[in-house]
Amino acid sequence: MTAQGFTLFDSPIGPCGLAWSGRGITGLQLPEKTADATRKRVQRRWPEAVEGKPPSGVRRAIERVLQLLKGEAADLADIPLDLEAAPEFHRKVYEVARTIPPGRTMTYGQIARRLGVPHESREVGQALGRNPVAIIVPCHRVLGADGKMGGFSANGGVSTKRRMLEIEGAPEVGAGPLFAPR
Repeated sequence: MTAQGFTLFDSPIGPCGLAWSGRGITGLQLPEKTADATRKRVQRRWPEAVEGKPPSGVRRAIERVLQLLKGEAADLADIPLDLEAAPEFHRKVYEVARTIPPGRTMTYGQIARRLGVPHESREVGQALGRNPVAIIVPCHRVLGADGKMGGFSANGGVSTKRRMLEIEGAPEVGAGPLFAPR
């Protein structure tokens, strides 16, 4: 995905990176161990992007991501994204994932059923594993069958996923019944 620029920003979970194009956010890099490691990851993922001061719309997106990561009510579903380079199926998965409110979860199978492909939960998981805009497309809110945490490709793995859900106030994360929207 083509990005024009990127910036780093400090968050409650560590130094994140955000890449953008003229059409919207192209990527959100979850924290690596250091800001420099996050920067290097962003530069590998979006090599054409130049680090710089974000435009006003990007600054507003960062502010809203930070609100969410501080446990404040923030709906990120209307942040403009540029996912043009993502496969169509992935974009459909991301659209469904964006409907999951903070503090709630769905399973890979529930997303597959919503898309009309009930036997493709593995493919849903693969799409979410390639999600370029984590948090904004809240892949951390998607669980395995029976509410199991499943995998998470960000630095810190499942513990990062669990921490993000706890910040959002998800009850009984990874245990007991699912708390999915209807």
